[in-house]
Amino acid sequence: MGKVHERINDRLRKFIEAQPVFFVATAPEQGGHVNVSPKGYADTFRVIDDMSVAYLDLDGSGVETIAHLRQNGRITIMFCAFSGPPNILRLYGTGRVVTPGEDEFPELLARFGPHPGVRSIIVVECERIADSCGFSVPFMSFDKDRTLLDEWAERKDVQQRRTYRAKNNRESIDGIAGLAAEETDPVTQRS
Repeated sequence: MGKVHERINDRLRKFIEAQPVFFVATAPEQGGHVNVSPKGYADTFRVIDDMSVAYLDLDGSGVETIAHLRQNGRITIMFCAFSGPPNILRLYGTGRVVTPGEDEFPELLARFGPHPGVRSIIVVECERIADSCGFSVPFMSFDKDRTLLDEWAERKDVQQRRTYRAKNNRESIDGIAGLAAEETDPVTQRS
């Protein structure tokens, strides 16, 4: 049934790359709300090496993951097989937020597909890599990516995105600091 892996091997890497959706879970240090976010666009997730992964963080209605990571670093990423053999893979680790002003941002950004509305890149150092059966996960077919998020970001000019981020991305729903004022400036950043 389930197995703990020492690293992200080739089989796990292929499984990850084949999934059209993944889920990100974080929580505040004490109390507050646990957050689980579905993420799409296959070209927004990359395996960096055998123990680290990263994903492109695009504009969104909240900033829970960023706030929680900056507070305590805890994160779990989950992939489910909705087709083919049943499998659930969880990557437990410590995450960090890399914003456009940081030196490593351009090199990381080059790993991802083209998307407008880039806020940050989330990098996770995996501490536990475990899969489980997924026997009860339903079969579902993938038709295509929804392009609505990219389309939304394309319609906004820099000032509109700056205003949106200032309103929605400065703190979490529990009042934990998210993006700082200087980090909410989109300056037409895209991957």
